[in-house]
Amino acid sequence: MNSKACESLSLSPQSPEERPRWRSVTIGQPGVAFAEANEIFYMRPRELLEPLPTRLLDRLRHWARLTPGQTLVARRGDDGAWQRLSYAQMLASARTIGQHLLDYGLSAERPLLILSGNGLDHLKLATACLYAGIPYCPVSPAYSTLSQDLAKLRHIVERLQPGLVFAADSDSYARAIETVIPADVPLLFSEGALPGRPCRVFADLERPTDTAAADAAFERVGPDSIAKFLFTSGSTKLPKAVPTTQRMLCANQQMLLQTFPVFGEEPPVLVDWLPWNHTFGGSHNVGIALYNGGTLYIDDGKPTPQGFAETLRNLREISPTAYLTVPKGWEELVGALEQDGELRERFFTKVKLFFFAAAGLSQSVRERLDRVAEAHCGERIRMMAGLGMTETAPSCTFSTGPVDMAGYVGLPAPGCEVKLVPVDGKLEARFRGPHVMAGYWREPELTAEAFDEEGYYRSGDALKLVDPERPELGLLFDGRIAEDFKLSSGVFVSVGPLRTRIILAGAPYIQDVVVTAPNRPEIGLLIFPRLPECRALAGLPESAPAAEVLAAPALRDWLRNLLGELNRTATGNASRLAWACLLAEPPCIDRGEVTDKGSINQRAVLQFREAQIDALYAGEDAGRVLA
Repeated sequence: MNSKACESLSLSPQSPEERPRWRSVTIGQPGVAFAEANEIFYMRPRELLEPLPTRLLDRLRHWARLTPGQTLVARRGDDGAWQRLSYAQMLASARTIGQHLLDYGLSAERPLLILSGNGLDHLKLATACLYAGIPYCPVSPAYSTLSQDLAKLRHIVERLQPGLVFAADSDSYARAIETVIPADVPLLFSEGALPGRPCRVFADLERPTDTAAADAAFERVGPDSIAKFLFTSGSTKLPKAVPTTQRMLCANQQMLLQTFPVFGEEPPVLVDWLPWNHTFGGSHNVGIALYNGGTLYIDDGKPTPQGFAETLRNLREISPTAYLTVPKGWEELVGALEQDGELRERFFTKVKLFFFAAAGLSQSVRERLDRVAEAHCGERIRMMAGLGMTETAPSCTFSTGPVDMAGYVGLPAPGCEVKLVPVDGKLEARFRGPHVMAGYWREPELTAEAFDEEGYYRSGDALKLVDPERPELGLLFDGRIAEDFKLSSGVFVSVGPLRTRIILAGAPYIQDVVVTAPNRPEIGLLIFPRLPECRALAGLPESAPAAEVLAAPALRDWLRNLLGELNRTATGNASRLAWACLLAEPPCIDRGEVTDKGSINQRAVLQFREAQIDALYAGEDAGRVLA
């Protein structure tokens, strides 16, 4: 067994006085079958995936019959009051809107494109498409509103050839539509219009009509029908279109339910901001509410200094049964919970499960969450994580095993087979099951590359066993295969674990980090800082420009101390950090340096900042801080 892993495991017996008290929650504990052949490892859960619905909206029809008045989704209106849609109302809406959508002749070859973000009209349209068997594609709003060259939106339009485009309002999306959407493509807006374009208002689709054709279309929808297209975040080149089928969506939700039976014991209540153009928010979280007869409160806040006040407003009114967000969201929330008794009272009333994804959560944040929970209600809440991706709809593994350590992604969910294959000195994770896509849309070469000879999807993620002698303990994330490289000395650098360690150690001042050493003699770091936190550390006002903040002596001293702390555990050139530089220029979405969910494309940053990296290695950039 790896000695470092052994030191980090929380498996030693504790006395009753030492053991923390956990809030009761039903979590599955699937055993795993494990096999090894020719240095390739296979893992599969012993628990079988239970039978699936034919279509995701079979669950909507089920709950509309069983609990017709139960709120499925709610969002605040302009007056601040919650606007609610029940299960019965959503089913009626899906039938009516679906009938009107059939008039457009939409199909997988001419799908509906949704440009705007989370909202009631967005969800009504998506549900109507699912009902009428019309594929749709939610697109990141940033591709239309923040991008300057609109390259990713143009690529999506060319790939999908949409037959109808929806946006919440015409003003916000006019530039993108006029530039990228062909003039003959009909448009649909909740508000506004574009002169000279074929436009309708969304309310037109809610006019009562005979729904016989939509009902017949619903009966023709099957497990292999494409429900929606989701685009990968584009961490390598342009984003790829993933056809997400009904089977994939249903399998993912059944995997979740068997992993977390608590969702079936009480209708889940979620307060969620995560964008629906990503699989975590749009498939995983929306699906949890719909599949299990629960309620989704749309949170128009975000874990940013400008947006988090809205999230807190919502959490002071609504008690979630589970809370799912990214690590930055937990960082913001734990600080608020520590200070706000009203928030604590509401937040901890019903919550049984915490969940994070997209990045590593620092140990200090987890410990603070434990402390505030124990102080308020005398017990801790289970924090879960996992591994998933757009191509797997998204869930593959969950941290249901007996391990508590950074990078732990746990055990495969029921229905998910895992294969670990040696690649470049690591074990690449490959997945097979009903939740895995058949291939990328109109990308036969990329599809062929994405699957191995046994039909496993090649994820590009590296995993390793917590303990090769005890595979039942589960798996650890070990970085991305494509990100790793060698120093000029030939020493191999494992980028993923190194980045995670730096980000966690540098919290809350580091947003992300790029390791800058391919074919160099030593490792350097480009750090994207969290400027509000850095301003506070430097003792500067909010108006202080980025360059002044990053040059502040207090901040440079902090960075020098951080490098020293990280290097104390370095075992050689592959983990020793020579220098770091805090970047004043944020990552650029048009250059592909950052996705709209905030993840960094390492290779794009290295490519577009090559001149600065050369200057840093040469000692010609004043921003360099030596270890």
